Amino acid sequence: MLTLPEGIRHLPHYLDIAVQQALVEEIRSVVAKAPLFIPEMPRTGQPMSVRMTNCGPLGWVTDRERGYRYQAFHPETGKAWPEIPARLLALWRHLTGLSYEPEACLVNFYSDQAKMGLHQDRDEAEFSAPVVSISLGNSCLFRVGGPERKDRTQSFRLESGDIVLIGGPSRLNFHGVDRIYPQTSTLLKNGGRINLTLRRVSPAP
Repeated sequence: MLTLPEGIRHLPHYLDIAVQQALVEEIRSVVAKAPLFIPEMPRTGQPMSVRMTNCGPLGWVTDRERGYRYQAFHPETGKAWPEIPARLLALWRHLTGLSYEPEACLVNFYSDQAKMGLHQDRDEAEFSAPVVSISLGNSCLFRVGGPERKDRTQSFRLESGDIVLIGGPSRLNFHGVDRIYPQTSTLLKNGGRINLTLRRVSPAP
């Protein structure tokens, strides 16, 4: 039986199909205003295998020149990010119990060949709030470790509608996506997986 580190919660099948479909439509509206772009690794400029965009007052971006950071505008259009859909804000409040809202919703689109290496979410100034991660579309193999890269890891499958919270003593634990399982969901008509990651960036009031 899988025992996750303290502070990491997996909520399988949390969102029903109607809510998943509604979220996909809302994210399509976000992408229409803030198109998906290909992020680059700092220093090397190597492109990541995911495409991404953001909504909220701040968005997470990365490129060769300036590296990982949050900023208030799209790196290609120069326009402010769209607002976070009310449905996602309500989910945040319900799951976290916090009175303050997230400032960033990172939208990652994984093709069936994409993956995400082990990393920490540590570009924020506020670590008391959890990261809330929502899976839509094809299933993936999600890997979690400890606060050090060398720590033992374990993997488990995330399905469409699953939610993972990363917080408490595990807020800075390493995590990543090993692989996508093609044709495991019909939610996205062209396949792939969308991951929505809600984060508080600046210190809580």
